[in-house]
Amino acid sequence: MKYDINRPWMTLDKWQKDYIYKTKPNDDCFLLCGRQAGKTTAMSIKAVELCLKHFKKGEFVLINSITEKQAKHMLMKSLVYAKERHFGEVVWKGKNKPTYHQLMFKNGTGILCYAAGETGEGQRGFTIKKLMVDEGSRMSEDYYVASMPMLSVIKGSMDIASTPAGKKHKDGSEKFFYRCSKDPKFKNFYVSGEDCPRHSEDFLETQKERLSKLAYAQEYLAVFTDELRRMFSDALIEKTCTLQRPIHTSKQGGYYLGVDVAGFGEDECSYEILRSTDSGMIQVENITENRNLTTDTTRKILELDKKYEFERIGIDDGGIGFGVWSELRNSDAKNKVVPLNNASRETGRRGEKSKRILKEEMYIELQVRMEKNKIKLLDDDEVMASLASIQVDDGKIFGSNSHIVEGIIRALWLGKDKSLNISIRTIKV
Repeated sequence: MKYDINRPWMTLDKWQKDYIYKTKPNDDCFLLCGRQAGKTTAMSIKAVELCLKHFKKGEFVLINSITEKQAKHMLMKSLVYAKERHFGEVVWKGKNKPTYHQLMFKNGTGILCYAAGETGEGQRGFTIKKLMVDEGSRMSEDYYVASMPMLSVIKGSMDIASTPAGKKHKDGSEKFFYRCSKDPKFKNFYVSGEDCPRHSEDFLETQKERLSKLAYAQEYLAVFTDELRRMFSDALIEKTCTLQRPIHTSKQGGYYLGVDVAGFGEDECSYEILRSTDSGMIQVENITENRNLTTDTTRKILELDKKYEFERIGIDDGGIGFGVWSELRNSDAKNKVVPLNNASRETGRRGEKSKRILKEEMYIELQVRMEKNKIKLLDDDEVMASLASIQVDDGKIFGSNSHIVEGIIRALWLGKDKSLNISIRTIKV
C-alpha cells in the first residue's frame, strides 16, 4: 500500500508497530531516530492507544516538545488518528472538546500538550501517567529535573525521542538524553534514516553530498557525534531575541521578506520579515505554515507584500523554490524578487567569485550582526529553537529545524548595511 501522509497508520513500519503495540504501558522507551523516520507519528498514535485501551479515568499523557508548535503538531496527529481510526466516537465534544492543548476522551482519559520551555517550570503541578518528550536531545537538564516528579505519584513512565545532538554539555558532563541511551531500564528503538522507506536513495545520496560525514551521521544515521558545534550559543540567542511583535506597520517602510520554501515531507514554509532601522535590522514577524502548492506560497507572499510593501523579496530559486520564484517573476512583485540560491557564489565588484557559497556568506552575516548588536529578533520560541538547531561541521552549515533561520538570513542579506564592511570569511563556533 502506498504511503499516505494523512493516514500514516495504514502503512506503519515494523519498528513503529513494535513500539506502539508491543511495549507495555509502564515501559520507559527511548527512540533514537534519523530525520523524518516517523517518530512523531508513532508517538501520536501510541498516545491515543494508551488512553483508549490501557489507562483509567483520570490518567493522562503529556506531550512535550521544545516549542508549542511542535507539541501541537503531535496532538493534532493524535486527534486525526482518533477521529479516523475510532470514528470520532471516543472524543469528547462540548465543553471538553479538543483544543490546542488537550484531547479528552469519553472514558475520562486524555492527552495534554505544552511547550517545555527552557526550564520546564510550567510542568510542575501535573500528575502524569505517560510523559512523551519529542526532540528530547535538545531539552535542558533543568527541564528533566522539573519533569521527573510528575511521574512518581501514580508510577508513570516516559517515552523520549529525538535525533541526537551530541553526548555532552560544554562543561563536559553527559546530557540526560545520552544517559538515557545507556540506561537498561529503557526499551530502545534505533531507527536509521536509511531504513526509512519514505526516503528515496536519490534523496539520501543528495544529502550525503551536501552534508559532511559527521552531519549526515547525526541527522540521518542517528549517531551521537561530539565533533559538531552550534553556530549560535544560548547567550547569543538570548541577547538577540528580545523583541515583541509590533502592533502596527510603520509607514516609513524599509521592510524585507526572506522566504524558505518547504521541501517534501513535513517541512514548513517560512516567511521572515525584517525592517531596516538606524540602529540595524529588526525582525517584525515570523510566519510558518505547512508545505503548500507553489501557487499557495506565491499567493501568501503577494498578500504580505500588499501589507508591508517590501523593498526586496529574497527566495532560494533552486529546487522547489524555482516554481515560486518563476511565479513571482510574472506578478506585480517581479521587480522586487531576488534569487538567493544557497549553492551560488557572491560576485564582487570586480567580477571575482567568492570562495564560499552564498549560504555560508549569509549565515556569517547573521552571526556577525548578532555579535555586534546590529540585529534584533523576536522573543519567540520558534525563532530561538531554529537558531539553536544550527550546527557547523567541516565548514558546512546545517540544522534539523533551520527553516526559520533560512528565511531570516535572506531578508537580512537583502537589507544589510554596506557601511558595516563585514569582511569576515571564517565561521565561528
